[in-house]
Amino acid sequence: MSTDKTQIPAEYKSWRKSDTTWTLGLFGTAIGAGVLFFPIRAGYGGLIPILIMLVLAYPIAFLCHRALARLCLSGKNPSGDITETVEEHFGKGGGVVITFLYFFAICPLLWIYGVTITNTFMAFWEQQLGMMPLNRGV
Repeated sequence: MSTDKTQIPAEYKSWRKSDTTWTLGLFGTAIGAGVLFFPIRAGYGGLIPILIMLVLAYPIAFLCHRALARLCLSGKNPSGDITETVEEHFGKGGGVVITFLYFFAICPLLWIYGVTITNTFMAFWEQQLGMMPLNRGV
C-alpha cells in the first residue's frame, strides 16, 4: 500500500452535500435490515432505547463502511472492486482467501434479509390489509 500523500483540492476540504448523502447511504445500507424491525422494537421498549442504539450504531456502521470504501479506493484502478484491490494488496492467494471470507460474511446476511423482508411483507399483507395470505411456493 502506498504512503504517498495526495493533494486534495481546496473545494473538497470542506463538508459538502454529497458527503452527507454518501454518509447517510452507507449508514442506511449498514442498518437496512434493522429498519424492518424498528416498529416492533419501538413498541416493546419505547423510542428512547431506539434513539440510544441509533447514536451508538451510527459511528460503528459509519467507520466500518468508511474503512471498506477506503480499502476499495486504495487500489491503482479507481473503479476497481474489493476483489481487485485485495489481490493488489495481498497477492493472488490472499485475494482469493479474503474474497471468499467476504462472500461468506455477506451471503448469509442477504439470505436473512430476503426471508425477513418476505415475512414482514406477508405480515403487513395479512394483518394491515386484511387480505388472504399469498402462496409462499418457491
